[in-house]
Parts: sequence; C-alpha cells; structure tokens
Amino acid sequence: MIKLEPYVRYNGTCEEAFQFYKSVLGGEFVYVMRHKDNPEKDHSLAKEDEEKILHIALPVGDSILLMGADATSDKPVQIGDDITLAISVQEEEEVRRLFDALSAGGEITLPLQKTFWADLYGEFTDSYGIHWIISRAKGEDA
Repeated sequence: MIKLEPYVRYNGTCEEAFQFYKSVLGGEFVYVMRHKDNPEKDHSLAKEDEEKILHIALPVGDSILLMGADATSDKPVQIGDDITLAISVQEEEEVRRLFDALSAGGEITLPLQKTFWADLYGEFTDSYGIHWIISRAKGEDA
C-alpha cells in the first residue's frame, strides 16, 4: 500500500504553524523532534537552530499525516521549495521502483539509504520540479 503525505518546510515558524493547524484541524502530534535532539548531531548546527523543529507529524482525519520541519539558518527555504510529497511504502522492492521511476530525468538530492528513522529513505526533485521523499519505515514488514 502506498501512502502519500504532504511535508511542509518553514524558516523557523514550523512549531507555530503546526500549533495553529492542530487548533483548527484537531488531533495530537504523533512525533516532535527538535534539531538539538537529532541522534546524528551535526556539529556545525548554529545555536539559533537548536530549538527549531527537525520533524513534526499531525494526523488529519483517518488517512492523512501532515508533516513538517524548520530549515536551518544556513539553508533557508525558498517559496516554491517549501512543500514536498512524501511516499511511504512497506515493500523494499516497491520503494526502489518508485524512487527510480519518479526520479528519472530529475535530480537526486539524497540517494536511497538506511537512516536512523527508516530502513530506506531518499529525496529527489522530479523532472517537473516537484520535491519527493520516498521511504520504507524501520521495522515495516516486507
């Protein structure tokens, strides 16, 4: 099964925006992590970025997960680059197929790889300029 979810990036207002979305849409955050809590700490992280949101997730209804993050001060988000479509798939073979097909002719920004949060995770911009994340969550049954 494929799940398609919006991922929105902010320049320091992610927490404020998600508190607002929560007040309007309801629900409870299922995940909140700040840049300072990243287990793969980047020693070049600026002090002003430590409290910014690295990842947040808010369920909306029964089937949508709205996700977001703050950009760091050295890599601010430009309007138009602030929304990414995230696909989550259980089968490793399907992750690879979707990644290869959707990224064809585009620009791979992070090749598929194992991360602390996913068995497989990759990022790219497709040939139409749309940003994508493709992943297989840790521990998903194949």
